[in-house]
Amino acid sequence: MSTIKVDTITNAATEVNFPFDAKVGDGGFIQREYYSQATEPTPLNNGAVWYDTGKSLTKVYLGGAWYIVEIVPPLPFFGDRGLFGGGLTTSTINNIDYVTISTTGNATDFGDLTAARYALSALAGDGRGVFNGGATVNTIDYVTISTPGNATDFGDLLTTNYFSGTCSDGTTGVIGGGYVGGGTPDSNVIQYITIATPGNAIDFGDLTISVNALAACSDGTHGVFAGGRSGASTIHNTISYITIATTGNATDFGDLTLARDGLGGCSNRTRGIFAGGFDGSTDSNVIDYITIATPSNATDFGDLTVARRYTSASSNGSRAVFGGGGDYGSPSNVIDYVTIDTPGNATDFGDLFAATTVRAACSGD
Repeated sequence: MSTIKVDTITNAATEVNFPFDAKVGDGGFIQREYYSQATEPTPLNNGAVWYDTGKSLTKVYLGGAWYIVEIVPPLPFFGDRGLFGGGLTTSTINNIDYVTISTTGNATDFGDLTAARYALSALAGDGRGVFNGGATVNTIDYVTISTPGNATDFGDLLTTNYFSGTCSDGTTGVIGGGYVGGGTPDSNVIQYITIATPGNAIDFGDLTISVNALAACSDGTHGVFAGGRSGASTIHNTISYITIATTGNATDFGDLTLARDGLGGCSNRTRGIFAGGFDGSTDSNVIDYITIATPSNATDFGDLTVARRYTSASSNGSRAVFGGGGDYGSPSNVIDYVTIDTPGNATDFGDLFAATTVRAACSGD
């Protein structure tokens, strides 16, 4: 690092050229050229910034041309803290633990759900992680993701519901399908909540099939639901989608590379990832991906480090982590991860606090 000491500043006949970025004080910098006008400014030098008031665009001049600067805010359901809640060890638990997704290491205790339960689902937005349903309950509770502590009651689902698929656009959380019991135990119902406002879930529309043990993800506009099981033995490769801001029924999207239930799902702004599951005969290590804005069949991404069903997935918008899973009698404490934009096999991340399956996961800051 270079240090410039200035004793006197005077007017100069020629400009002073800094061929590098010059920092001033704590966090400040020297802006070389800035313009705010409707017509193209002159003279033009590399690094000039122009706010084009005629078109309400910010542009930067590089290599002989103006380039539009696109400011893309982070999606509010991504964050670097990944939460894993509830599930089964040798018994049903209420534990929530967390990891820092951008690093690797073992999970840390966060707090407790309002009640112990397994086969629940989770979604995030507005700084909250929301845990939905679970075996034989309709409970919804939530935590503030940035502040470790116990969950607070949010409201109730329409019915008892477990093994559902959930996602959000950061404002609206949607819960699709699930196992509800009774004469028609597999549900096609999609319900929703407003994440910032505790209250009971409201009907959204219907999935294309009645299904449980499915996975879901979102790009902030569309919610995508994949895989799952109907009845005792019908396992699906179906993918369907909704527009989260608009209530209504789901539309066909395409197919997974392999029909399976008990898979985990998460995403970045562009790509959805579906990992693991049970294909009807054995646990799967398959990871598939889709481009969420473009309905089509899934493409092979790579493999998990350990084949398992019921893994729980979350993402910080760059990296996807998959925690726990396995059959009821042989749960796993494995956490592994992939870089969502780079197809390939998963890498070991660390361990959950205990070997646990049928958990729920979400992420935020």
